[in-house]
Amino acid sequence: MNILAIMGAHGVFYKDEPLRELGAALEVQGFQLIYPKNSDDLLKLIEHNPRICGVIFDWDAHDSLLLCSAVNELNEHLPLYAFINTHSQMDVSLNEMRMALHFFEYALNAADDIALHIRQYTDDYLDHITPPLTKALFTYVKEGKYTFCTPGHMGGTAFQKSPVGCLFYDFFGANTLKADISISVTELGSLLDHTGPHLEAEEYVARTFGAEQSYMVTNGTSTANKIVGMYAAAAGSTVLIDRNCHKSLTHLLMMSDITPLWLKPTRNALGILGGIPKYEFTRDSIAQKIATTAGAGWPVHAVITNSTYDGLLYNTQYIKETLDVPSIHFDSAWVPYTRFHPIYEGKSGMSGDRVPGKVIYETQSTHKLLAALSQASMIHIKGDYDEQTFNEAYMMHTTTSPNYAIVASIETAAAMLRGNPGKRLINRSVERALHFRREIQRLREESDSWFFDIWQPEKVDQAECWPIQPGEETWHGFTHADRDHMYLDPIKVTILTPGMSELGVMADEGIPAALVAKYLDQRGIVVEKTGPYNLLFLFSIGIDKTRAMSVLRGLTEFKRGYDLNLRVKNMLPDLYAEDPDFYRNMRIQSLAQGIHQLIRKHDLPRLMLQAFDVLPEMKMTPHKAFQHQVRGNVETVDISQLVGRISANMILPYPPGVPLVMPGEMLTEQSRPVLDFLLMLCTIGRHYPGFETDIHGATLTEEGEYQVRVLKL
Repeated sequence: MNILAIMGAHGVFYKDEPLRELGAALEVQGFQLIYPKNSDDLLKLIEHNPRICGVIFDWDAHDSLLLCSAVNELNEHLPLYAFINTHSQMDVSLNEMRMALHFFEYALNAADDIALHIRQYTDDYLDHITPPLTKALFTYVKEGKYTFCTPGHMGGTAFQKSPVGCLFYDFFGANTLKADISISVTELGSLLDHTGPHLEAEEYVARTFGAEQSYMVTNGTSTANKIVGMYAAAAGSTVLIDRNCHKSLTHLLMMSDITPLWLKPTRNALGILGGIPKYEFTRDSIAQKIATTAGAGWPVHAVITNSTYDGLLYNTQYIKETLDVPSIHFDSAWVPYTRFHPIYEGKSGMSGDRVPGKVIYETQSTHKLLAALSQASMIHIKGDYDEQTFNEAYMMHTTTSPNYAIVASIETAAAMLRGNPGKRLINRSVERALHFRREIQRLREESDSWFFDIWQPEKVDQAECWPIQPGEETWHGFTHADRDHMYLDPIKVTILTPGMSELGVMADEGIPAALVAKYLDQRGIVVEKTGPYNLLFLFSIGIDKTRAMSVLRGLTEFKRGYDLNLRVKNMLPDLYAEDPDFYRNMRIQSLAQGIHQLIRKHDLPRLMLQAFDVLPEMKMTPHKAFQHQVRGNVETVDISQLVGRISANMILPYPPGVPLVMPGEMLTEQSRPVLDFLLMLCTIGRHYPGFETDIHGATLTEEGEYQVRVLKL
């Protein structure tokens, strides 16, 4: 962070010589100097190199006010050092005076003094942009105190007493280990008591994300969801829960003795997760659910997944105003950036003002799409709540030995989003995703045969969240969409492979997406989610042009290999290695069409829609089902015998990654499509080695059979 950009008035001796002296003095201070050729060069350097910590320029040699404004748009805190002489015109407005703008006069033998001032201003700049807990942690590490408390490696010293420990130390580095400290370090405050720099960090995060109160969570949004649920729903109460929930919420239901009422979302024939229809949020709909659910009362809390796994965001204001419950929790694990770009306005839990009589919670996975370490998560709250009771729920799930690097990374992720640099960061992420989308469209239009498609409207000219509207629009495939209710996030990019239309019409030939995912994986490209004929890519702030181009190259190379009908051995060597005898003479087109015809035979679009249309029958709450399991009142059966049995576990096929069967639920003849869908997924793996479906809650035996746990009769 010690790079200075210098733009002088070249060829003017009385100006060049003082700047030459200054350059030498700054190098003594530890600065690295770079020399942009002009203003455009300077602005590009600042935009693409955040390590630049200041700009030195000649006030008279440039359109200085315009230059200052342009730099300010990129980073309003970046120090600017203008050199003037006695004849310089100083028509600086109040607006310019609010910038970090400092003036120096050209003079010989003044370099050391000026360099010292620049060092001080640079230190002030770095201090200003560093958030409170991170600053305190940096300071503690620099002080190098001797501690006689945990952790036992003592800032990495213990690792250096062992050969393998030295390997570990050298890999992770000294500061990482020195920053791994004990909660006994009082000057950093307490994560559990919310004191000192930890409290300052929570307030800093809350201001950044538009919350009234924020909590930092060090075990992911899985834990954040449980904390909110443990506080918001007492034992014996009823809770509305999105059926397309994360499995952490199923675990909450297994831990807490509460009764779930399921909010049933839609999905299209491609298997893309849709949102919960508007009607599901009304009093009439809730009353119907209560009437058909044993032991249910009026719900005290609701949990909505926003966005869906595939990137659909709600008009959250409608939900806040319509749902007649005291508190609403938006599980926004996948969208911690919605406050920082205008296209997401009104589409997040913290959007808008308080809702009278309600508390709004939003949980976000800081690590998923922002710059934070794994397990970094946040809880945001807007509305009145009991802080002491909430903190008891918080402490139930929070370790007394938190990893300070994770906590500091949450705060740093928030700091990165503040001000103009943060807005630019998210805007560039959106623009990069739009550029990628247009490139896929271009390649498809230029292809003389087939190419991959993309799930989006026909025109994606500008940055926006595209509405999922009813009527003539068919691109999204949701036949019963509600107007102005759900919107597609542009940075969640779904690539479509040939074989199925958005309305579920199966083509004679197709390329199942699993083949493409395996091909890309062998080239170092990992897909976020693979559906039957779609691939999901997340364009987070860490995605750059190099990564985006590697995906485009991978897709075009797959098309080339597929059109040449290469052998599986050559095109998918890792798959070939799983069963060389089976794949020895097989070519890629034969493999693709074999799986495609299996999918056609089982009529996947119909099976998939029916499987999520009729829910299994809830015989007992997930909590009671888990208590049976703890007592050992379970047995293992083949998955084909699931009808008529009460499931002990959640059964969740991946993809799509949402529960099909909850603990305590029983499949009946009416809900048999759920089993038919699961059996179809199993069939593909039996026919084609390497394509076994990952079904959470089911165990795949060596004989290739899936077994599940059910309650004993």
